[in-house]
Amino acid sequence: MSSEPIKNLNPLAPAALASSPVLHDVVVFDWKKQTFAADLVFVLPVALCLAIGLGAGHPGAGLIASGGAMTIGFGAKQQIEESRLLPMILASIGIAVSVFLGMIAGHENAILVPMAALWGFGYGMLTQREAGYGWVGQQCVVTLLVGSAFPFSARAALVRASLLLAGGAIQVVWSSIALRLWGQLRKDLVDLRHRIRAEQDALRTMMLEVAGHVKQGQFRYSVFPYAVRLMVTLGVSTEIYRRLHFASGYWIPMTALLVLKPGIADTASRAIARTVGTVAGAWLISVLVSHLAPSTLWLAIFTVVFSWLSYATMNINYALFAVCITAQIVFLLSLDAIPGRDIAVRRAVCTAIGGALALSVRLIVLYRRRAVTLAVQEGAA
Repeated sequence: MSSEPIKNLNPLAPAALASSPVLHDVVVFDWKKQTFAADLVFVLPVALCLAIGLGAGHPGAGLIASGGAMTIGFGAKQQIEESRLLPMILASIGIAVSVFLGMIAGHENAILVPMAALWGFGYGMLTQREAGYGWVGQQCVVTLLVGSAFPFSARAALVRASLLLAGGAIQVVWSSIALRLWGQLRKDLVDLRHRIRAEQDALRTMMLEVAGHVKQGQFRYSVFPYAVRLMVTLGVSTEIYRRLHFASGYWIPMTALLVLKPGIADTASRAIARTVGTVAGAWLISVLVSHLAPSTLWLAIFTVVFSWLSYATMNINYALFAVCITAQIVFLLSLDAIPGRDIAVRRAVCTAIGGALALSVRLIVLYRRRAVTLAVQEGAA
């Protein structure tokens, strides 16, 4: 990226900082990608789920359903075969299944580590396809980790998964109406069974390709090394989360997943932006909660407002997005009588740990790769 477009994106940033790939996600603000007006569409289902839960006297249920609606709303920014609804439909099913399995496994169960590693590998392999597929895979890993923080019986896990699915379904139906995609929704739902079968065939084909790459040692143009890094990172970070017994510790592997990218500069940029944004958001919310002591109604209003801001700022600047999503999650969880300040501090600490871990894994891989290259060069000399 040339320095001139970067100056146009963020004229307040010094040229040296703006041109640095490591700080790109912190200092570059692409305001041309703002979607404040358009994203009001996706906020209504979040507010509706919260209102139903609070009105029925079950804020926890409203919290879970609104979380599903919030997550699936991001899917409207993705596409699979020119359909904006298909990523939302597949993610609704995927996150419901993943949260169910995560709750059954629980962070006290050692089976969670290989499960998280497997989910991470699958997400890594999906990144070679359309971006919508990768997004669906990413949400499945995130909800698996979130679910593990709430280990319950199969019945309770089924209830939570159903609430998450209900929130996602409300978002899909409302979005199809508001965006005038009702015909697309009918088509996607009719084709869903065939779609699932096609994905099973695609999975078999992918595994055969992986086996061929491993056998021949040809990884240069393969996504396999990145998938393996994700698998190892998720396994290690999930084990750390299990052993620390840290409240909300699932944010450690979740952050590692979100910031680990194929390139070292991209990983560093995302890790710094995620950490800076989360710490800033945690500090901001701690100040607000301490001084305002918001009521349940205001917590719900703040949750909806920051849900909207999270949608709208996602493509503007990643650090700004991290501030908004941190605020949204803190206010949302505060509705379930969890102290907002404690949530903010935990999230900031776990995000810093997860980001540092992802960056460390990428640096280790880079160091070993350079060591092998130097050894080969010395041998040839």
